[in-house]
Amino acid sequence: MTMTEPTFTLSRNALGRLMLTTAQGEVHEAVTPVRAFPITAPDDGLSLVSAEGRELAWVPRISALPEAPRRLLEEELRGREFVPEIRRIVSVSTFSTPSTWVVETDRGTTELVLKVEEDIRRLVERGRLLITSGHGIVFLVPDLTLLDRHSKKLLERFL
Repeated sequence: MTMTEPTFTLSRNALGRLMLTTAQGEVHEAVTPVRAFPITAPDDGLSLVSAEGRELAWVPRISALPEAPRRLLEEELRGREFVPEIRRIVSVSTFSTPSTWVVETDRGTTELVLKVEEDIRRLVERGRLLITSGHGIVFLVPDLTLLDRHSKKLLERFL
């Protein structure tokens, strides 16, 4: 894959906020990166938006950027996005809803409340699930086939 040279530069100001400088020398502070498809295609399509909500630049593919701007964008996105990945389902309180689940995620062990079975959504990619907790936090199961047998058995009762 060839690296494409962006028509802008990225840096941080003294307060740590992301700054974008256009090829014409215009400086925009407090720029926010927004993925077009954060779950289904996280590398494809990213908009850099001004503090006023106006799109300043479009990045077709994050991985095609040179290392320095790519690193800044990934760092900024990690701070904004919170989608824990479920690695294991430890237990469920009941097989009807609402149900309290104890899950191990990539960010540690936590509890979530599944209000209704419709809060488990299958994504287009086979084996990927989104589970929305009663508090509105979205959890991702990146590949259902990689879960351990116990987790699959508990999850099957809700699918």
